[in-house]
Amino acid sequence: VYNELQVKSHMTSSHQTVTAIKAFNDNYIWAISNENNAHIALVDPGDALVCLEYLQTNKLILSAILITHHHSDHVGGVAKLLEYAKEKAWSVTVYGPAAENIAQLDVPLKEDDTVSLPELNCQFSVLDLPGHTKGHIAYYDNNKVFCGDTLFSGGCGRLFEGTPQQMHHSLTKLANLATNTLIYCAHEYTQANLAFALAVEPNNNDLHNYAEQVKVKRQQNHATIPTNIALELQINPFLRCHEQTIKLAAQSYSKKNQVDESDVFAAIRAWKDNF
Repeated sequence: VYNELQVKSHMTSSHQTVTAIKAFNDNYIWAISNENNAHIALVDPGDALVCLEYLQTNKLILSAILITHHHSDHVGGVAKLLEYAKEKAWSVTVYGPAAENIAQLDVPLKEDDTVSLPELNCQFSVLDLPGHTKGHIAYYDNNKVFCGDTLFSGGCGRLFEGTPQQMHHSLTKLANLATNTLIYCAHEYTQANLAFALAVEPNNNDLHNYAEQVKVKRQQNHATIPTNIALELQINPFLRCHEQTIKLAAQSYSKKNQVDESDVFAAIRAWKDNF
């Protein structure tokens, strides 16, 4: 059952709100709404039931589904949501990565494509973020990014299909966004990620302070997402592969010198996989 009370809605512009719908153990399905009407878009609806409950409770109309990648906890609810929309005579457009095989896709997307959602008065640019999967994408506007399983607070996604080089490049792309950009990732992994980050960079004061804040939030069952680019640049080891502390930690773990930043990333990611 979705629980709105535990996850705040975030006003991201004058009329636009992003709300988390909790799913499974630690997934967030993001609902984008506009105060001027009853339309919403859902990002990565892996679980139809929590989404349907959210729609019905709040008397909302689903008009778009945005998918970042093909994993079932991100697309598993799409078919049932489309069935429900058909019964209601709603027109729903499904957007997602062109490079992945997703059955219900209406609009396949790649980098620099634009998604316009007039009902919600919003528009997103598409970023290609291969690494977690080969065709992973993100949806970006000038103050937020929906990045699926690429960048988490204090961490990043596992490399199921892409290479360390691809993932490092994708993370660098996100790190170069405006520092006030809100990061809406798809999982509440922050506490576990920070335990690892502290092992990599034990003398990072910003990281220690953030870990304390997160501990309090999680004790109160509050979400740690969205995070933002400025914070992640200070505390996330996977965005800090250029820093000497991270380079030395990677060297210490792998017992060899890394030639470039993507090698540093590869070493840290391998360490995290075995942490």
